[in-house]
Amino acid sequence: MDTGHVGRLPSGLSICCSIPDMLYLPELVFGGLVWILVACTYIAPYNPQAYVMTVSLFCFVITFVWMMVFVCGTHNNRASWAAADVAYHALASILYLSAAVLLAFTTLYLTASDYDYKLDIAAVVFSYVAFVLYVIHTIFSAIRWKSF
Repeated sequence: MDTGHVGRLPSGLSICCSIPDMLYLPELVFGGLVWILVACTYIAPYNPQAYVMTVSLFCFVITFVWMMVFVCGTHNNRASWAAADVAYHALASILYLSAAVLLAFTTLYLTASDYDYKLDIAAVVFSYVAFVLYVIHTIFSAIRWKSF
């Protein structure tokens, strides 16, 4: 495993071998699971699940686009792209934390016999996992950015 070369952003398939870029796929998987699980539940007007759905969909799309930027090498190995990587993943971390807390709060009011309860519990767990992945990605991206 490579923690990133000094002053170098990976491109192509080397993103699968460098930390933090190898976290793109798990972020997409767990973010997609949150998106799917919340989409399967009933959304009441007083329920903040629409916000959770927006956060998970936004982060899924932007993470995919960001991963494609790195795969295609569009970043041209510039320090500004490393800074933008830190900024985006820090924003995604904050958004996922807020979404996970709101979803957990909403799930408290469901009864264990509800079908939506099981889906919401799974979505809460996956949203916290996605939050942790984005935090780890932010930390290692910040370390890489400081090496520029």
